[in-house]
Amino acid sequence: MRFAVCAIKSFLISLGVEFHPSGHRTWSEEAKAQSVAETLEPGATVKAVAERYGVLANQLSAWRRAAKDGELLLPSRAEDEAVFAPLVICDRVKPEAKPDFGTVSDTLRIRIGDVCLELPLDAEASRIAEMVQALRASPC
Repeated sequence: MRFAVCAIKSFLISLGVEFHPSGHRTWSEEAKAQSVAETLEPGATVKAVAERYGVLANQLSAWRRAAKDGELLLPSRAEDEAVFAPLVICDRVKPEAKPDFGTVSDTLRIRIGDVCLELPLDAEASRIAEMVQALRASPC
């Protein structure tokens, strides 16, 4: 049992926990954050993590509340870390030639049933839509 207590103490010292002669411990923000982060792992319990850190479960729960309230910054998990991808720079791709559909007209031709509507190419889309709706609605 003595070995376990020494191992826990060494572990806590490595996290920045200070031990005072009175038995009081001062926990670094990093040590608190790491212990809270461990409670968030799948399958972890507050009780088990508290025992591993040699702290009372209610103290660990208080640190969890502080983290939830934004008062304690947790370390990032591996899947939360930024991932960098290489940037590849290449020559500009030339657009492919458009297929030739015959002669190009300067009018837009819309056929609905027996009615053919011819409009200039620069006609506004809203005007074209209005005319098409009017043609569909007409009782021709």
